[in-house]
Amino acid sequence: MSRAIVVDEPGVFRLVRRETQEPGRGEVRIRVAAAGICMSDREVYQGHRDADYVRYPVVPGHEWSGTVEAVGEGVDPALAGRKTVAEGFRACGVCERCREGDTNLCTRGYDETGFTLPGAFADHLTVPARLLHPLPDDADLRAAALLEPAAVIAAAVRAGASRPGERIAVVGAGTLGLLAVQLLAAHSPAVLTAIDPRESRAQQALSFGADEARAPEEAVAHAGRYDLVVETAGAPTTAQDACLLARRGGRVVLTGMFAPGAAGIDPVRLSLSQLTVRSVFGASSSAWADAVRAFGIGLLDPAPLITHEYPLERFGEAIALVGSGDPKAGKVLLRP
Repeated sequence: MSRAIVVDEPGVFRLVRRETQEPGRGEVRIRVAAAGICMSDREVYQGHRDADYVRYPVVPGHEWSGTVEAVGEGVDPALAGRKTVAEGFRACGVCERCREGDTNLCTRGYDETGFTLPGAFADHLTVPARLLHPLPDDADLRAAALLEPAAVIAAAVRAGASRPGERIAVVGAGTLGLLAVQLLAAHSPAVLTAIDPRESRAQQALSFGADEARAPEEAVAHAGRYDLVVETAGAPTTAQDACLLARRGGRVVLTGMFAPGAAGIDPVRLSLSQLTVRSVFGASSSAWADAVRAFGIGLLDPAPLITHEYPLERFGEAIALVGSGDPKAGKVLLRP
């Protein structure tokens, strides 16, 4: 038997028990070790996610790690027993976007583990074997559950094209922001500044490799200073703020998921300052490979971000904690 959290509709969930699914052709069954809860999962639970990007009833859980428990027909038997993570987007692999490497922008249509397809808030998860990114045998599966947000940040680092010796700012010191600090620190910046209104979070960024930690009101004095600004917060003004921090000819990468009504980016500043602005939606296969590689060689260590762990039976407590504003709450995991 296998347990899973099913969100039937916004605000309504149940813990179900059902027969363990056998993997089909080209699939593997994963024994889930840990699954992270992020604000997107809270949006699914509360009913705030865009209707085109969720399908009820759904088993949430798109940030996860586990071990291959069984393989289906046509899958290499050697994968059985391997620690692994996997991409969430179910890209077709043949459209123009996929052929160019942008598998997260597949034109076939949106399908993603934990949003429109069963996710990892469960004992077991079945996914196509082609999406797996196997991990080293000694990998910490608790930490590896954060490789999905790390892949998003790897995509942002690629988009930002950071170079050694540049001045870089990271706006937001949540999970994405602190992972960004870790990865960008490995690029040998001249200065790496973390910006967050929460002093404890901004200070935590120093232990992740930032040179400076500033509150937003302090950062205003450094407008036009940075070669690259990576925005990770998705707050109402952070896209606008990120563009103000960038120097003329600088680069801005937006990774936060913004709600309708967020402050717009001044087109006059864009044109006169000749800014390059990129956005990131999920992560391509190549960005996943970057994140897994960085994790495997120790450049990326998400473990210090984890503050709370709950069993499936306490999902209600766990989802309430995420986004509660509790200053002691970092990354929250479910441990089936």
